[in-house]
Order: sequence, then C-alpha cells, then structure tokens
Amino acid sequence: MTNDYPIILALGDSLVAGYGLAQDEGLVAMLQRRLAVRWPRASVINAGVSGDTSADVYRRLPRLLTSLSHRPDLALVQVGPNDLLRGVAPAELRANLSAIVRNLSACGIPVLLTRVEPPPILRARAAPYQAIHADVARDTGAALCTFFPAGVLGHPDMVLGDRVHPQRARDRGGRRPPAAARRGRAAAGSR
Repeated sequence: MTNDYPIILALGDSLVAGYGLAQDEGLVAMLQRRLAVRWPRASVINAGVSGDTSADVYRRLPRLLTSLSHRPDLALVQVGPNDLLRGVAPAELRANLSAIVRNLSACGIPVLLTRVEPPPILRARAAPYQAIHADVARDTGAALCTFFPAGVLGHPDMVLGDRVHPQRARDRGGRRPPAAARRGRAAAGSR
C-alpha cells in the first residue's frame, strides 16, 4: 500500500455505480465497510457510471486519474455488458479494455479485471465476447475474477426486476458479497 490504509478505485458501469440501490447498499459501500474492519481509514472510490461502455470508461479515465489526490492501491475494473447490449464490436471492446488496463498499469495501479457471466437469455449473443476479459488479463498481467458468484444473474431473489442488476448487497448474515468484493478485499489485504 502507498498509504497505511488501502485506496481502491472501483471503475466501470452500473454494476459498480450501484444502479437501483441506495448509496449505502451497493458494491462500493459494502467493500468500504468490509475494508474498514481492518483499516478504518480505507477508501473505495466509486467511479461507476450507469450505462457506460468500455469507450466511455476509456474516455473519462485520464480526467478521473488526474482528479485523484492519492494513487489507488488497486483498480477494480468492471466494464463490458453495455458493449454487448449496444452491439459494440468485440474487437472494439477488447481494444478499449486493454487500453484501460494498460493506462492504469502505467500509473502503477494494479488491476483486478472483472467479468460478468451473461444470464441464460443472453448467452448466445454473448458468445463472441466471452473470452475477451480473460485474454486482456493474460495479455496485460491483470488479475481476473468473476463479478458475481455463479447463479446470481437471472435469479429472482438476487436481482432487481430487470434480472440483471443486483439487489441490495447483504454483507452481514445474508448471501455472499459479489466475487469482486471478496477478491478486492483480499488484494487490499495482501499489499
């Protein structure tokens, strides 16, 4: 860690932003609470924007990085589902995602790249996109994990009415937090 407490940049789309949730119910708030148990001054920066594609995230990345007062110890990057939904060519998603990871790495920020397993209704449409995150992680040296535990997307008890966005994260007692939160917490602890 560059400080005596971890700083995590959560960068991406509505899954990071917490679409449909109160500010204290999404991934970023849950990760912040979990980190605060060990590091009371830990900080998780919510740089998620609902609707963002990989091109949107790449475009706003330089401004975002220059606005930070401290270098993050980790960037959790979740982007790609909106590219699929909007018909962005897989090659364009791959190029943008690679550029995002390379820019973060050039700033000395380790990257945890996350991917979302498409719900059954989108599996056929998502086939050309399935290997992109793993390929980019392999090519750039980024860590890779699945954003949700298996079976979350499309499960009516775990998602909002749209069957895509998660319901309130239950980090005390209830179901497990998203896989990305568990990996982010573990990565922060190892620095």
